Amino acid sequence: MNWPYEVRIGWRYTRAGRAGRRNGFISFISGVSMLGIALGVAALIIVLSVMNGFQKEVRDRMLSVIAHVEIFDTTGSGLERWQTLAEAALKNPQVAAAAPFVSAQALIARGEDMHGVMVRGISPDEEANVTPLAAQLKDTVLKKLQPGAWGVVLGAQLARSMGVSEGDSVTLVTPSGQTTPAGVVPRLKQMTVVGVFNAGHYEYDNGLALMHIDDAARLFRTGGPQGVQLRLKDQQLARQVSAELTASLGPQVMVRDWTRTNAAWYDAVQIEKRMMFIILTLIVAVAAFNLVSTLVMTVTDKQADIAILRTLGASPRSIMGIFMVQGAASGVMGTLAGLGLGLLIAFNVGVIVPALESLFNASFLPSSVYLISRMPSDPQASDIVPIGVISLVLAFVATLYPSWRASRVNPAEALRYE
Repeated sequence: MNWPYEVRIGWRYTRAGRAGRRNGFISFISGVSMLGIALGVAALIIVLSVMNGFQKEVRDRMLSVIAHVEIFDTTGSGLERWQTLAEAALKNPQVAAAAPFVSAQALIARGEDMHGVMVRGISPDEEANVTPLAAQLKDTVLKKLQPGAWGVVLGAQLARSMGVSEGDSVTLVTPSGQTTPAGVVPRLKQMTVVGVFNAGHYEYDNGLALMHIDDAARLFRTGGPQGVQLRLKDQQLARQVSAELTASLGPQVMVRDWTRTNAAWYDAVQIEKRMMFIILTLIVAVAAFNLVSTLVMTVTDKQADIAILRTLGASPRSIMGIFMVQGAASGVMGTLAGLGLGLLIAFNVGVIVPALESLFNASFLPSSVYLISRMPSDPQASDIVPIGVISLVLAFVATLYPSWRASRVNPAEALRYE
């Protein structure tokens, strides 16, 4: 292929330079620069992939318990005709299913052991259409929740900490009391543990209790369901669908999606990922700008060559193009090597981490401390493509000043002592 001479000379400078001591040192600095870019790009891909994996793992476990969108009455009272509200919400093409619920905080006690819990009253059959956990337990644990039986299903960690199992009795203490001649006293209700669930998310396994919606409405005196929860076809569109439902259902209801229900976690993850991207991009930038020193040394070493090319008719723009090709080639090779290494590790984290744990006889993610015990990884093109583009742009920018200096070399001055 008949490449322009600027490309051919620039590529020759990139792969040459080991004959003499000075040229060998320049070649070493160039190799270090490419290695730095490769490691920076690989680190950025691996870290963001692992963060994506953690985010996906925790989010999936969270959304196995809670709905994508919840609709409440703005007054806080029960919904007398929740079916009408559910039918209106189902008209949105993104809404796949709806179910009523009652939600309230309470204390659950056994003997002197007492824990704060979030009590959720559900309709077992309809709840199975909304949350994966209910669908999984529909034919086992949840079918034991019968209206009037006053049964409760506890999270596995909560049941373990209280020392209760199926068939044991617990006492539920509601926050709203009842007035007696002795004053206002809390209302207590003896309930039977009919089962436990394990969502894999500590917050819910340790602080959630499920009961039948009719029993919950009677116990908390809501007069019926407090709201309607929805499952969406695409959970990532929760905020968009929430805004659409707010506009279509009117001001008498309040719509809240899962990103707002868990706003602290969701916002923290987004900020951490953004800051990690910026910090690791700076590492790539430092490695890319190491190309400046490489090119400056190359320009100094090749002044005689530059002068000869100028006397043969090469324009300053052509001289600048030669050294831009040299720097860009180093940036491209470093970026491609980093992409290959990063993707190789990111797609095999599940194999590499257990091997390292076995080698060093250590556990990087103890299940007693973290939500999950394995290192997840989820490489996404939306992260990888910007990483590659930014690395190439930084490498290209780093070549501009040395290449411009090369184009300003005076042939007469450069050849004076040759």
